[in-house]
Amino acid sequence: SGRKILSLLIWVPLLFVSCHKPAGSIQVDFSFAVDGAPLVQNSCCYVNAAGNRYEVTEAQYFVSNIILTRTDGTQTLISSDHGAHYVDADIATTLSWLPTDEIPEGEYKTITFTFGLAPELNHSYFYTDAPENAMSWPANLGGGYHYMKINGWWIDENGTRKPFNLHTGIGQQRDEQGETTGFIDNSFSVTLPLNNFSVTGNCLSKLQIEMDINRWFDSPYLFDFNIFGGSIMQNQEAQEVLRANGCDVFRAL
Repeated sequence: SGRKILSLLIWVPLLFVSCHKPAGSIQVDFSFAVDGAPLVQNSCCYVNAAGNRYEVTEAQYFVSNIILTRTDGTQTLISSDHGAHYVDADIATTLSWLPTDEIPEGEYKTITFTFGLAPELNHSYFYTDAPENAMSWPANLGGGYHYMKINGWWIDENGTRKPFNLHTGIGQQRDEQGETTGFIDNSFSVTLPLNNFSVTGNCLSKLQIEMDINRWFDSPYLFDFNIFGGSIMQNQEAQEVLRANGCDVFRAL
């Protein structure tokens, strides 16, 4: 029996050593800006590259499939509720996200995410509770959920104040008669460089992801409210312009 006790004394510490993987935790804060300055809602007037004057009343979006990549190339997929995180300028709790995952220690060079909901997550009735369920996308337009809602007002070329709903989501393919023949995934991947971002065991590492709203309108394509109007949910051309422009809307701080 003495030998059995000695064996346990030897092996138990070894088990603890072999299972230990240095890890820390992270906090991701989300923010909104216009031309690099913090967004002020319900304030007129911002001006985009097309010369449209506008104000923002609401700003909401999803990100999914969030991945951190270390300088050595190894990747960590950060889990979240339903595989995505919802961001809402009017709900403070959505602007600071604390994943429950332990993140391996090390230097990280990029964060990558899908803007909107990746197709495998974008199914109607996926969310049953507020506020996410208010992002539902009409079934006749492809179902699932909005990737983004930016709502507000703009001044048209005649000086008239009009509402806009900059809503992105699944697109529709249409025939010459305007009948829907299929649907298009308009989500896209974003990769942001991280500057000196490291994770250390037993420490909370913070990073900030900023959306600059004015960048939705300028590059590589000009988005003009006078051309596209205030409602684009059924306008695949407008959806494609925003998808292309969205590649440099975000930055990690």
